[in-house]
Amino acid sequence: MTKIKLCGLTREADIIAANKLLPEYTGFVFAKKSKRYISPEKAAVLKALLDKRITAVGVFVNEPPENTAQLLSRGVIDIAQLHGNEDEEYIKRLRALTDKPLIKAFSVTDKQSIETALKSSADYILLDSGTGGTGTTFDHTLLKGVDRSYFLAGGLDICNIREVLKAASPYAVDVSSGIETNGIKDEIKMAEFTAAVRKENVQ
Repeated sequence: MTKIKLCGLTREADIIAANKLLPEYTGFVFAKKSKRYISPEKAAVLKALLDKRITAVGVFVNEPPENTAQLLSRGVIDIAQLHGNEDEEYIKRLRALTDKPLIKAFSVTDKQSIETALKSSADYILLDSGTGGTGTTFDHTLLKGVDRSYFLAGGLDICNIREVLKAASPYAVDVSSGIETNGIKDEIKMAEFTAAVRKENVQ
């Protein structure tokens, strides 16, 4: 059954909507260059409102591992998602500071990029079309034969999710811009996307 991650939540209204839908994962973006950036202090407030059945993921881009580990140890997030140039040495350093799960994101451009992702020592890998939140997709036929569980991101929305799930079998789908209207999370789109994934799960 494909799990769901609603990423880039920034407002109390986003949390209220997520609590109604109960996706397996939600995401807070801690990359300051992102338009969905949220401060650790605000994330802590929102995490306190999040249903305990939902796992909170923190998205980082080349963040010092000490900062990432601190948010994990404080319980602001449950999992760290590394979306920059973090290499195996970085993961090793972070693992020395925390035993919480790690997701490493990879930009998919060809079969070789997928092969690189499959070698990651992270607990999970995430396959994306770019640096995250770009709203663009990649060629999902490249995923054929992938034998490791993965999060799938990149341009997912209500219009293409059914087709995507027929072409690929991700562990989870990760959506951000596809559930927004004018850059703000849209409760209706969040609900429609979640319902579409769950409908495919039972077919």
